[in-house]
Amino acid sequence: MGSASSSYRVIYLDVDGRIQKVVFSRFCSPCDIKELFCTALGLPRNISLSLLDTSGAMVSIDPTMPHNTERSPYRVVPLTGGQLADKEELFQNVLTQVAEQFSRAFKINELKTEVTNRLAMLEKRVELEGMKVVEIEKCRSDIKKLREEMASRNNSSYLEDNKKMTPRRDVPSYPKYMLSPQTIDALRKPGFDVWLWEANEYHLSKETVEALRQPTFDAWQWEPNEMLSCLEHMYHDLGLVKDFTINPITLKRWLLCIHDNYRNNPFHNFRHCFCVTQMMYSMICQCSLQEKFTQVDILILMTAAVCHDLDHPGYNNTYQVNARTDLAVRYNDISPLENHHCAIAFQIFSQPDCNIFASFDPEAFKQIRQSTITLILATDMARHGEILDSFKQKVDVFDYSDEEHVTCLKMVLIKCCDISNEVRPMEVAEPWVDCLLEEYFMQSDREKTEGLPVAPFMDREKVTKPTAQIGFIKFVLIPMFETVMKLFPQIEDVMVQPLRESRDRYEELKQIDDAMNEVKKKKSENLTIGKKK
Repeated sequence: MGSASSSYRVIYLDVDGRIQKVVFSRFCSPCDIKELFCTALGLPRNISLSLLDTSGAMVSIDPTMPHNTERSPYRVVPLTGGQLADKEELFQNVLTQVAEQFSRAFKINELKTEVTNRLAMLEKRVELEGMKVVEIEKCRSDIKKLREEMASRNNSSYLEDNKKMTPRRDVPSYPKYMLSPQTIDALRKPGFDVWLWEANEYHLSKETVEALRQPTFDAWQWEPNEMLSCLEHMYHDLGLVKDFTINPITLKRWLLCIHDNYRNNPFHNFRHCFCVTQMMYSMICQCSLQEKFTQVDILILMTAAVCHDLDHPGYNNTYQVNARTDLAVRYNDISPLENHHCAIAFQIFSQPDCNIFASFDPEAFKQIRQSTITLILATDMARHGEILDSFKQKVDVFDYSDEEHVTCLKMVLIKCCDISNEVRPMEVAEPWVDCLLEEYFMQSDREKTEGLPVAPFMDREKVTKPTAQIGFIKFVLIPMFETVMKLFPQIEDVMVQPLRESRDRYEELKQIDDAMNEVKKKKSENLTIGKKK
């Protein structure tokens, strides 16, 4: 009995001058005891109470509260709204002070900023990586078509009627690589050990080497690691590695670092970098520029082409300025992207393992740096009219011994290469238009969301592929390439004529689109008239 009774507590309360005995288990929670007191006083259960002893001191309402007697009952005082507000304010002040102490101790504000920045980066990556879904679907479609084509031929001979499978868009019609002569000789011997064979014992095939010199080269058929090999070949083939004692391993590391510093944008990505550089290589070959320029100039042309869009964010200068981005603020709204590309390029060169200019003395490096920056800054289309007008004034009296003339030509050459996709065959050029429009639409959608001005040629609701290309080819590409043609007539057939054909093709497409829109308009009008009747 003694042990049973000790598990209960007895408290005496003063209820309006009447003594109320309250018995509860010592295992009750404070909330249960408070509700019991409320019942004893005839008050709602959710009201707040204050418990006072005979001296007026507050007593905690919990199973461990001090024992009292009938002569020393506790007085229960319901708390009013004002008292609760005072307690709440006091509690909030304490919480605020504790929060500030925690914030200082654990650097919560810094952590919040870091987390916010990381989330923004992740959202951007998710946005940019979204394009991979399109690529996956394209691969699935190609695989399905290939399976269907293979299935249709299962019951027939490949030699029957000299039938051939339709050439694949992702496989060139020529071999990409060939084994070295040493490997070929070793393969003929019975003791050849395949485990000792190394990847560097093959090189680009003769067909690939020749294709790289042509403006018709199809970069869609090559993977990033293969494009790196092609870029490496260009530097060797032009004699730049030998003439400037560039360490071949340094060249490889530099190109890998370049690849890693291009983002996965729909258009401004590493494949675009490769295409611009390959077109520059093609121009050097087609126009025999090594007979007219110094080797340093050739090195600058190639390197500026490789670096010209490094770390492009996928949103153009207009967006940077209107959105007041960090780049626009940093470069005072003056070619923010192009200045950023230059900065990233020379940050890479500052790494000893990636410095292909290591053999140059400080003064020569300073000249190379300045010339490279000049060419990359020239790719800002806001300066197109200024640069082309300057070149037109010089072209008829062009002097290769005049440094100003040569610099102006180099600026025009990199501009030509930067926007040269329409020089290539239709099946190579057209996918680039889709990529560019995708990037434009990403920007215009964001501009609408942020309340920024939207350029009509980037608005998905206003632009079509023909309207996007016709004006650009007629008023930008053809005039510029025809001006260069005055110095190098040999580019007319391989570069200028394809541009004219591309213009004509898009004008035909626009006529078809206009005709279809007119038919739709008439149908809509007829339907409206019919409803009114």
